[in-house]
Amino acid sequence: MMAMRNTSVNRHHPKASGFTLLEVLIAMAIFSIISLASFSIFDTVFESDEKSKASNARLNELNRAFMVIERDMLQLARRTVRINGEAPSDTYLHIDDQGFFSETNALAFVRSGWSNPSYMLPRSDLQSVAYQLDDETLNRLHFNFVDPVVGAEPKVRPLITQVDDVKFEFYRQGKWQKELIGKNLPQALAIIIQTKDFGEIRRQFLIPGDQDNTSGDDDE
Repeated sequence: MMAMRNTSVNRHHPKASGFTLLEVLIAMAIFSIISLASFSIFDTVFESDEKSKASNARLNELNRAFMVIERDMLQLARRTVRINGEAPSDTYLHIDDQGFFSETNALAFVRSGWSNPSYMLPRSDLQSVAYQLDDETLNRLHFNFVDPVVGAEPKVRPLITQVDDVKFEFYRQGKWQKELIGKNLPQALAIIIQTKDFGEIRRQFLIPGDQDNTSGDDDE
C-alpha cells in the first residue's frame, strides 16, 4: 500500500499596504501648494475683471458727459443769461469765479434745441444751463424756464465724479485766453478738468461764435 504523501499548499497572503505618515504629510503639502496657487490665480483673474469693469464704467461716464457738453456747446444761443431773478447779464456766456449757485467756479449760458414737440409743454425750446463743480463732481444744472424766478431750484445732473478742479478757456483772436473779454462770443471753448485718476483732461468745442476782430472794436 502506497503511503500517501501529505501535500501542503502554501498560500501566500499579500502584505498589508498603506501610507506612511511622511507620505501623508508630503501629499498634504503638495495639495496645499496647488490649492494656494489655484486661489491666487482665481483672485488675480477676479481682481482684474473688477478693475476692467470699473475702468469701462469710468470711460463710459466720461464719454457720456462730453457728449452732453458738446451738444450744449453746439446749440449755444445768443441769449443773455438771467441769474437768480436779477437783470440779464450783458454777455451770452456767464463765468463766475465765485460760483453760479454755490462757492465754486461755473459756466452758464442759454442753449436752443430743447425738445418740445409742437410746444405741448408750457415752456420754450430754450434752456438755461450751467456747469458747476460741487463736492468733487462736475454737475450740469438747468431750469425749466429760461428766466427762473427768485428761489427756483435747478435740476442737477451729475456728469463726472472724482474731479479736483475745472477751468474754462476761450479761443479768440487766434489764441486761447483764460479770461472772457468783451461781449462777443468766442469761436471755441475749452473745458479743463483735473481728475483724480486720469489727471488733466482737456476738451475743446467749437461754438457759434463771432468772427475775430483784431482791431478790438468788438470789445468796446
